Amino acid sequence: MDNVVITGYGIKAPHIDNKMQFKTVLEHGICTHRVVKDRLKGRDVVCGVIDHEFKMLRGKNLKRYPRVSRLAMAAADEAMEMAAFEDRGSLRIAVILGTSAGGISDIAVHKNTVYEKFPIHSIALANAHSLSSAVAHHLEIVGQVYTLTTGCTSSSDAIMMGKMLLDSGTADVCVVGGSDAAVTEWSLMGFLKMQGITTDVDIHQTGVPFSKGHQGFVMAEGAGVLILEREKSARQRGAKLFGVIKGVASANDGTSILASDETGQNMLQALSTAVGDHTPTYVNSQALGLKVNDEVDSIVHKTLFGSSVPITSIKGMTGHTLGSMGVIQVISSLLSIEYGFIPPTIKTNGDGFEDLLIVMETQYKKINSIAVTTHGYGGNNTCLFITKTS
Repeated sequence: MDNVVITGYGIKAPHIDNKMQFKTVLEHGICTHRVVKDRLKGRDVVCGVIDHEFKMLRGKNLKRYPRVSRLAMAAADEAMEMAAFEDRGSLRIAVILGTSAGGISDIAVHKNTVYEKFPIHSIALANAHSLSSAVAHHLEIVGQVYTLTTGCTSSSDAIMMGKMLLDSGTADVCVVGGSDAAVTEWSLMGFLKMQGITTDVDIHQTGVPFSKGHQGFVMAEGAGVLILEREKSARQRGAKLFGVIKGVASANDGTSILASDETGQNMLQALSTAVGDHTPTYVNSQALGLKVNDEVDSIVHKTLFGSSVPITSIKGMTGHTLGSMGVIQVISSLLSIEYGFIPPTIKTNGDGFEDLLIVMETQYKKINSIAVTTHGYGGNNTCLFITKTS
C-alpha cells in the first residue's frame, strides 16, 4: 500500500500565524497565553486567544461565517499554498475537518439578541458542518465533505478518515484538520464547574503538563489543516514531502460522557496499534494539566516504552485548542522533523512524574518519527505515528 504523505499544512493559533512563527514558539519554549480580565463574572482566566478576526480572506468578505470556520479557511489557504498544486481540476479532493465546540463563540454573542437584530445567518453559526462546507466553498472544492465532532480527538480522527479515503482509493487528495474557538463564558464556566480550569492565577501556574502540584488546563483557540496525498502521485507532481502518516488508530473508553478510563488500557490499545513494531524518536503527548489525562498518558508511555523514549507536551506553549489540538500536535511534529529538535515541556518540573523522560529543554537531534497521543471528551483515544520520508 502506498504511503500517505503530507504535502502542505497551515496553522492559526495564539501569536502564531504561520509555520515559522510556530517554529519560533516551539523551539524557544514561548508561552502564548494571557490573562483575560473579568471573563467569568469578575474572575480572571488564563486563555490562548487569537487577535485576528480573518473577516477578509483573498478579497472575500467572510463576516457572516462562524469564527471557527474563518480560522480554518485561513489555515487552509496556507496549507494549499504550501502544497503548490499547479492543476487540481482533475483531482478528487475530499475535505474532512473536526471540531469540538463548533460555532459556540458566535452563538454566545447573539444568545440574548432581540428578534429584530437576530442574525439572518444564525443557523449557519449553530450548524457544526458550516466548518467543512465553508472551507470546501472557500477552496472551490466539489466532492466529499465531512465534519467530525468527536471532542478533542476530532482533528486526529479527521486525519484518520483522510488516510482511509486515500488508502481505499476513493480520493486523490484530502484536506484534513480541525478548528475550535470556544473561549466563551459558557465553555469556561462549564470547565470551571468540573474543576478543569483554574481562575485568578498567573499564566505559569495553570496549564502545567505533567505536574501533580497543579490542576487545570488553558483553553485556547486554534485551527490546523493538512494536505494529504498518496506518496507516488505526490512525487510525480514534484511536491515537497513533509512527513508520512504511517499509522493511526482510535479506541473509545466506553465510559460515561463525563468520565475517562483511568487505567489507560484503551489509549494503550490505540497507541500500540498506531506505532506497531516501531519505536518513536519521542512522543508528542496530549498532557495538558489535568491529573487524570496526564496520568493516563504516563501509564501508557511507561507500559510501551519504559524510560527509553523522551516525551513532551506543547500545551504549556499553545494551550489546549480542543478539537484542533491533534492536528496542531502533528504540525509541531512536522516542524520537529524538518528542523531537527524536540520542543520542550514548559511550565513544569515534572512533580509526581519523575519516572518519565520528560523533555524540559529544547533538544537538537535528528528526528525520524513521532508518536502523537490525543484524548477526547466522551472517551475517544486517537493516536498517530508520524515519520520522515525516505
